[in-house]
Parts: sequence; C-alpha cells; structure tokens
Amino acid sequence: MTQLIRRGFYFEEFQLGQRIHTVGRTVTESDVVTFAGLSGDYNQIHTDAEFSRGTPFGERIAHGLLGLSIASGLAMRTGVLEGTVLAFREITEWKFVKPVLIGDTIHVELEVVETKAMPRIGGGIVGIAVEVINQRAEVVMRGRWTVLVRSRPAEEA
Repeated sequence: MTQLIRRGFYFEEFQLGQRIHTVGRTVTESDVVTFAGLSGDYNQIHTDAEFSRGTPFGERIAHGLLGLSIASGLAMRTGVLEGTVLAFREITEWKFVKPVLIGDTIHVELEVVETKAMPRIGGGIVGIAVEVINQRAEVVMRGRWTVLVRSRPAEEA
C-alpha cells in the first residue's frame, strides 16, 4: 500500500506510532554487480552462480548492505525527510533475517517509535523502527534508524 505524503516533515510533525509504507523496488543483477564494484565486496555468494548453488541458499544473493542501501533510498523516496533531515545518525538492532535474492521486490515499512527534541541543533531525534519486506510478505531485514530532523522555522510556526 502506497500512501501520498507531503514532502519534508519537520521534527514537530512526527508522531509516535506514525507509519509510513514505501513503494517497492526490484533488486536486479545490475544492482548486485554495481554494488560489488562500488564496495569491493566480490564475495562468491554474490558473484559466482556455480559456487552459490552449493550454499544453503542455492543461488546468488544480494549483499546485505545493498538491501540496506536500497531500503534507505526507498525511505527517502517517500519525501518525508526531503529537505528536513539534518543527519542519518544511527542504525541499531539491525538484523538480516532472510536473504534478498536477485529478482526480489522489496518495500519498507517505517514506524516512528521515538521523538526527542534537541533545541541546540535546531531540531530533534526521530527513532524509526524499520522492516524491509519482500514480495512474499517475508521480513528480510529489520532494525532501527535514528535521524536528526530540523524543526519548523519560526516564520512558519
């Protein structure tokens, strides 16, 4: 389910329990090859089809960090943090639950679980519980992101 959301939420607009669902994105062969080149991670589980047939997965899998990167991009595509995010501060409790296979379509479900004002930085902390879900409705990754978000400017308050 995709919901339309106004772009650029300020810190004061985030509410505990607020949920945001992203669009989906299919992980491609090109994504895996490009990420291997960018990261330097040419592990055979990602790049060697013959080797991968002998693994518990039976085929090549996407890099876990590629899946995390795609999830971050999908979250940004919602527009919620567009122009208001000050910094991506922390990733905690991150688990790679299941492999992301080439050809899987993933989307992200976000839930606001913490807000803490930080006036000295002109905003606050927003804690977000994150689940990355494939087309089979399986959670493939989960954890928590902490972002610093700008407060609403005084002239807009």
